Amino acid sequence: MQYFSLQNRQHKVNFETAVVQGLAPDKGLYFPEQIPLLDKDFITHLDDYTDQEIGLKVICPFIGDEIPKEELSKIVNNTLHFPFPVQKVTGHTYALELFHGPTLAFKDVGARFMAGCLGYFRRNSSEPVTVLVATSGDTGGAVASGFYNVPGVEVVILYPSQKVSTLQEKQLTTLGNNIHALEIEGTFDDCQQLVKTAFLDAALQARRPLTSANSINVARWLPQMFYYFLAYKQMKAAHPRLVFSVPSGNFGNICAGMMAAAIGLPVSHFVAATNINDTVPRFMASGRYEPSKASPTLSNAMDVADPSNFVRILELFNNNLPALQNKLTAYSFNDRDTARTMEQVWKENHYMLDPHGAVGFMGLQRYLEQAPELSGVFLETAHPVKFEDTAPKAIREEIYTPAKVMALYGKEKKATLLPADYTALKNWLMR
Repeated sequence: MQYFSLQNRQHKVNFETAVVQGLAPDKGLYFPEQIPLLDKDFITHLDDYTDQEIGLKVICPFIGDEIPKEELSKIVNNTLHFPFPVQKVTGHTYALELFHGPTLAFKDVGARFMAGCLGYFRRNSSEPVTVLVATSGDTGGAVASGFYNVPGVEVVILYPSQKVSTLQEKQLTTLGNNIHALEIEGTFDDCQQLVKTAFLDAALQARRPLTSANSINVARWLPQMFYYFLAYKQMKAAHPRLVFSVPSGNFGNICAGMMAAAIGLPVSHFVAATNINDTVPRFMASGRYEPSKASPTLSNAMDVADPSNFVRILELFNNNLPALQNKLTAYSFNDRDTARTMEQVWKENHYMLDPHGAVGFMGLQRYLEQAPELSGVFLETAHPVKFEDTAPKAIREEIYTPAKVMALYGKEKKATLLPADYTALKNWLMR
């Protein structure tokens, strides 16, 4: 499989190069040259396959023979070693729980898969590579866990100061060894821009080879298709016509779902549910893409004003807005609605939402009002305990705290505070 830059279709690389580079030299995101189609018999008989067999079948066409099937199977097995249950919340509304992995967030899937791929590609290399990643919350912890002590890989995580939860910060700042945390005095968009600028710095790359573990990297983005197939496997017998509502920030997660549909997964519709950082909902209504400065919210991992992966969604639909509108609906919600929904769902359904899942739940409920014949799955992307310090007081004491979380709170934070300035970042990297 070849991958081309969305800035220049003539620039093409193989999967390994796309993973190691992260971003094309022209700053474009990589995109597969062909969209493979899975055979319908496979989709019809998903029940006959294990989760790991489904993951391998889904990802193989995107990698080809660049990773031997036996090795790729090991990577997939290590990625999908925890459950992805679908739980009924109310009526025809279900939650796909993606928080049963090591860092209690959906990003464990992409981070572990990418770590496996990069570890394979660097297995015979004497030159270390630096994974440079920006996080708005959960990416940092997932990447730190996935790459912890991977030989030949250093990890540098940029996160916005005082804009991630206490637990999220602990997960990305307490491991040490090959994991380094940089606390940036700015927003997630500032962190993301610093990372993108670093990738284009030839002098820096010559001194310290870089790759990205954000969802801009194809090895982080594509494996997120797995759990859409696993959800459909659990739902298809009773609910064959499904809507997926995805709490969306950088739009990598929903883009993976839409790629899953493109290769054959029968999905009736997608809902992109955002917080007040509503660049995409406004675009879907007006056709004008006008990002503004990101604003902080309860659902902090979605505080993204200029989502990188939306350009991939546009590519999936050949930049045809009416075609995209036929498959995707986008809504935005404020913190007041989010908090009220968290309280209400706990009170009426005894289901604990995190702030991001609450946004996804609201998006799904709104869409199903106009399509009551459908059933819907919203993505519960992180364990509620990760946002215990900002949850509504009425439900805060009801949030369950796993034992491994309690152990984290006692660990020492190790992070370097830097301004949102590229020179400061470059000096730190080249020290």
